[in-house]
Amino acid sequence: MARRRLTLSQNFLHHAPSIRTIVHASGVRPGALVVEPGAGEGHLSRALAATAGRVIAYEIDRTLAGRFPAHPRIRLVQGDFLRATPPREPFAVVGNIPYSRTTDIVRWCLAAPHLTSATLLTQLEYARKRTGDFGSWPLLTVRNWPRYAWRLGPRIHRRHFVPVPRTDSAVLHLDRRDRPLLPAAELEAYGAFVDLGFTGRGGSLHATLTHHYGRRRTRALALDRALPCGRVPPERWLRLYRELAH
Repeated sequence: MARRRLTLSQNFLHHAPSIRTIVHASGVRPGALVVEPGAGEGHLSRALAATAGRVIAYEIDRTLAGRFPAHPRIRLVQGDFLRATPPREPFAVVGNIPYSRTTDIVRWCLAAPHLTSATLLTQLEYARKRTGDFGSWPLLTVRNWPRYAWRLGPRIHRRHFVPVPRTDSAVLHLDRRDRPLLPAAELEAYGAFVDLGFTGRGGSLHATLTHHYGRRRTRALALDRALPCGRVPPERWLRLYRELAH
């Protein structure tokens, strides 16, 4: 079992207060549909089922799936969550996910048309980076900012996991905005604008935008000439897009 855990990067969470913290952070309400990647031994699954109406729990490990306790509100799927078709109704994703598959799971969530929120227990550093807690924001966060709010949630100490990982974890919460910060017709153009900015041509965002839009237009932006693209907050990206792309 130890080798299987290592291969699948599974760290099981048995600590009841931490599990309650995750459920509370998710904000799921009675009657909600929750999809859980990496259900493991079902501790979080049962806590979610006590609050939500239905839980679809995915577990790729056949041994764990075979031992998963039956529950009237939980439907266990033995298989890879990343290959699952998203529900065709509003749903939330909540899970203590494998560290090695974090980015893939986040991308799956962002691509799901009916996702309302995602509450994912990830490595602490990953959650801090994606939410700008270090003072920088990656491409994935900036690109999806108009549709989703990214928030850093509670921290979970590594001693609460079995086996004990090398790092603490934290809740990464993605919340779909009721109204996107840009019209739907502009989201693709905004994404292309962000992709352009992150190419890093010239060593700074100012240099990249100047190369593409010309000095006359970028001179009026009051943008630090030495500022790397990753240090520009998402709200500033939106203002730059509105000023340059229209």
